[in-house]
Amino acid sequence: VQLQASGGGLVQAGGSLRLSCAASGRTFSNYVMGWFRQAPGKEREFVAAISWISGSAYYSDSVKGRFTIARDNAKNTVYLQLNSLKPDNTAVYYCAADTFRAIISGTANNWGQGTLVTVSS
Repeated sequence: VQLQASGGGLVQAGGSLRLSCAASGRTFSNYVMGWFRQAPGKEREFVAAISWISGSAYYSDSVKGRFTIARDNAKNTVYLQLNSLKPDNTAVYYCAADTFRAIISGTANNWGQGTLVTVSS
């Protein structure tokens, strides 16, 4: 599985961005797609995940209500809508694909290259 993340950029606090993660390669209909982020000097953390099959979504408590994950099966693409951004949301955002357990534990085998989101105050 190859994953290509895009959509990062510089945005002011309170603004919005939409990240995309395009997947290619082997079929993975039973996979879960996840978004993670790593802020400067901090460990990578789980942000959100979505099932390709059911569309069921999962969020970390820190982003619930502000970020929305969605998928477009026809385009093999997962999106992460980031709203009401705060300066401490500044991080490199990564997408990943694997089983639910691997995604939630952060041990996924398939990772995108990351896209930088910078939120200015």
